[in-house]
This record gives sequence, structure tokens and C-alpha cells, in this order.
Amino acid sequence: MKRLYIVLFSALSCASLQAQNKFNLLVGTYTNTCQSNGIYVYEFDASTGAFTLKNSSENVVSPSYLSVSADNKFIYAVNENGTQSAVSAFGYDSKTGKLKPINSNASLGADPCHLINDDKNVIVANYSGGSIAVFKKNADGSITEGQQLIQHEGKGPNAARQEKAHVHMVMFSPDKKFVLSNDLGLDKIFIYKYSAGAAHEILTLKGSVDVKKGSGPRHLTFSKDGKFVYLVQELDGTLTTLSYDKSGSLKIVAETSILPKGFKGGTGAAAIKISPDGAFLYVSDRVDANSISVYKILKTGSLELVEQVSTLGKGPRDFAIDPTGNYLLVGHQYTNDIIIFKRDKTTGKLTDTNKKIELCSPVGLVFTKI
Repeated sequence: MKRLYIVLFSALSCASLQAQNKFNLLVGTYTNTCQSNGIYVYEFDASTGAFTLKNSSENVVSPSYLSVSADNKFIYAVNENGTQSAVSAFGYDSKTGKLKPINSNASLGADPCHLINDDKNVIVANYSGGSIAVFKKNADGSITEGQQLIQHEGKGPNAARQEKAHVHMVMFSPDKKFVLSNDLGLDKIFIYKYSAGAAHEILTLKGSVDVKKGSGPRHLTFSKDGKFVYLVQELDGTLTTLSYDKSGSLKIVAETSILPKGFKGGTGAAAIKISPDGAFLYVSDRVDANSISVYKILKTGSLELVEQVSTLGKGPRDFAIDPTGNYLLVGHQYTNDIIIFKRDKTTGKLTDTNKKIELCSPVGLVFTKI
């Protein structure tokens, strides 16, 4: 009998461990270049790298970036469609992967490219509109019409890309007291005080930080301890480290480049992410580079280059590290696939698994619990 209990306990433990290693991978796509339903939900096994398609949305226009509610019941998406752009809310059943459209509202600016949410608001970065729009959330997960619109003004030295403001990202500070926003057109990071419960003055400007002229700040991420911000600049491949304190103050402390020595081709730095253990930083580069740079994060917050590897496709606009840290998945906008890399947790290095998900123009990748 005792042996039977041990066998049963062992079997249950294995089943529990397998369940803990399975997640949903949500993928937002562009729908104007090839056949796509919009949002796709895959089950991903972080112990083996195996995947299966569970479900997808229907006839959703270019839901390029996604944000999942904290309770895992709703998904918010930008619909990147020029002056007809919108923001949409979906009900989300993580077990089946089923998505149910709730409602959609105008984004109040052209080409929204990034968004975040908490229990009160959905905040959107409008790239071509050069603005930030804030939408309140209703109890059923739906969003109101826009309640606040903040318009950035100005331009930068790159006449082709910085002819006006281009808001590229919004990000909560770790304590949710501030929202940081990168403006590619103005070479600035804006810091806004966040008042979640306010009716209309949800974001109020605290200040801004100038980065290198013509560099085009795109995406940023916080260190695990919240003391540093790592910013990647799209136009010239600069990687900037900034110190951050709880008063919402940013200060540049270091700058490097993700470009290999002697690199002469086109660059288009894209996504920047930190491993779940906070030990490694990853940055993708597009155009001619099509690579990921891997950095070790030292105790001082400084960065040490580990390696630069090909992403094995074209246009690595976004990538995601599964919650266990075992795998890194890279979405290629132009070769229409997601390449699955095995990740060494000790060294941070990436190895191709020869596994890939084929789908139209993947843009935004997010892991969720099942």
C-alpha cells in the first residue's frame, strides 16, 4: 500500500509539473500583407518547446500589439490601420484559447503600436499620431471612448523618420506611480505621474529626459530590482542604461551600441526584454542585421555582451521569453514565422531548436497562464 501511495504521489507530481510548464502564447499580427485572422493562441510546452494551435480571433484588423489583464480574462489590442486605427477589448478563455470580441473604440491617433493596462485603464501609444490616449475600463472588460489625449509636438534631426512626434511605447513603473513613454521622433523619454482613478487627468507630465539626437528611442524595460531602465534606440542601434528612483527620476549612466564592430548595413532595433531571473538582457535588431544581442546584467546594473546571434529570419519585430526562462521565441514580420530558441539559463546563450511556428506577419508575442 505504501508503495502504491508513492507511485500515485510521483504520478501526481509529474502531472503537476507538466501543467506548470504549459502556457499560452498569444500572437498579434498584421493582416494587410497576407492571410491572417488577427490574434492567435498557441499552447506552448516550456519543458519541450512543443506547441499546438488552440484558437484564433476572426476578422480582426492588424492587432499588432497585445496586453493581457492581470486576472487573465481579457485581452486588449491595438488595431494598427492608419487614420482608421482603433483599440479593442476581447474576452479571453485561457483554457480553450477562445477570444470573444467585446468592443472597440477609435484610438484617437494614427497607427497605435503599443499599449498597457491595469484594473482601471488602458493606455495606448499612437505612433503616427504622436500621442498617448487613455481609455477607462468597465466591469465587463470593455473600454470607454478615449478619456484623455496627450499630444506630443516637435521633431528630430532625421528628416525621414523624425519629421514629427512618434510615440512608440508606454510602460508602467514597477510601483505603478508613473508611466514612461518613448518618443522616437523627439529623442525623449517622457515621465508621467499616474492617477489611476482620475476621470480625465489620468496622466500628468512630471518631466522628460533627452537621449542622443537622431537615435530614435523605441522600447525600454526595467531591471528586476527596478533601479535601472534599459532603452534601445531604433534609428542607430544605441542601447542606453539609465538609473531610476522611486520619485520617477531618470538619469543616463551608460551608452553602448548593439551593432557589431564594422557593421555597415541597415539597422532597426526593435524589442528589448529581460530574462525571468533578471540576469540577462536581450535586444533584437532588424533591417539587415536580423539578430539578437545577449547581455549579462552585472550587479552594478552595467551590461556585458555575451553573444550576438542570427534570428534565422527577417524582421524580428518582437520576441518573448517563456515564464520558466527555458525558451526564447522570435517573431519575424517578413518571413512569416516564429523561431524557437532554447535558452541556457546559466550563460544566457541561445541555440536553435529547429522548431518554428509558421503564420502571417507576427508582430507582438505575449505568454499567459492557462
